[in-house]
Amino acid sequence: MLFVGLDWAETHHDVAVMDEGGQVVTARRVAEGLAGLTALHELLAGLVADPAEVVIGTETDRGLFVGALVVAGYQVYAVNPLAANRYRDRHTVSGAKSDAGDAKVLADLVRTDRHNHRPVAGDSELAEAVKVLARTHQSLVWTRRRQVNQLRSLLREFYPGALAAFGTEVGSRDALAVLQMAPTPTLGRQLSRAKLAAALARAGRQRGAQARAVQLQAALRAPQLQAPTIVADAYGAAALALVGVITTLNLQLIQLTEQLEHHFEIHPDAEIVRSLPGLGVVLGARVVAEFGDDPTRYANPKARKNYAGTAPITRASGKRQVVVARLARNRRLADACYLWAFSALTASPGARAYYDRLRAAGTTHQQALRALANRLVGVLHGCLRHRTAYNEMQAWPATTQHAA
Repeated sequence: MLFVGLDWAETHHDVAVMDEGGQVVTARRVAEGLAGLTALHELLAGLVADPAEVVIGTETDRGLFVGALVVAGYQVYAVNPLAANRYRDRHTVSGAKSDAGDAKVLADLVRTDRHNHRPVAGDSELAEAVKVLARTHQSLVWTRRRQVNQLRSLLREFYPGALAAFGTEVGSRDALAVLQMAPTPTLGRQLSRAKLAAALARAGRQRGAQARAVQLQAALRAPQLQAPTIVADAYGAAALALVGVITTLNLQLIQLTEQLEHHFEIHPDAEIVRSLPGLGVVLGARVVAEFGDDPTRYANPKARKNYAGTAPITRASGKRQVVVARLARNRRLADACYLWAFSALTASPGARAYYDRLRAAGTTHQQALRALANRLVGVLHGCLRHRTAYNEMQAWPATTQHAA
């Protein structure tokens, strides 16, 4: 067996090859891309005959380079950078660090401790495509949220009438349509009911446009503090720019959602995933994207829960013992599981009863949702393992029997 540490960088990768005894056989730097991959293959081919006898440790599980290593038949382990950093402390306490040294640390780590780490999963190409779309969609949603918060903060500075008119719905289609026409208080006071109703109709409102126009006009014309004209105009230009960004993001999200739905619906796990309460197309796609579809990746429900970050951890020292939320986790998957649990409250009587029992026992809303998400992840694991759709009676037997 050979053990290889691959310290990944944007333009090059440092490689350290170690034998079973811990001696460095060779070390070199290869370029990113096809030329570097070819050089690495040639290097390893001269040392072993079977790619399966090569174990590679790296700090990322994404990218064309890593994907090519998995396809070539090497055993590739993606090591969390935090774990690699802690492992480095076993070898040196001076604080010294180099790319070549990190490659050696990774090689030694997979030589001695690879049983404590997870190999890069062999997900299908369709699952990888869903991951690309789902992560981009999620990133755009987070970006839009930041832009809407920035717009709301800006309006608070100079346009209180707009905040009174739209409240927390500053990023809605109605608000964007009105702010597009009237980005300053002066322009807002000049809007007639007819113009407001027409703007709402163009934004997609089909009912109550006239009544809503009356409410908006009253809010925009109400007495309010106002900045000097030149300052208000500057604020208005900034608000108009943010409105344009948010409008573009909304359009791109619509188009990306269509692509995401198409790829997710043809995935073999889609029907099972969507059968679970609280999982629609977007959330279901995020769950498939982050969990992957390699059937051998999770040995049991606990492994899947640990990866999701929903399973709690115990900190014990002497007589003190506390159970706390897991800090190291997949942030994207944790966000999806939180939304999944929240949506399940209205879609599953069993989930709602489980949540209510936890709340009655004194847990907080966040703790109860995290516990519910942990339970749902376990149910998902069972459904995927047995290739069966969700069943409320089997998922919540105690709750169902009690209700009966």
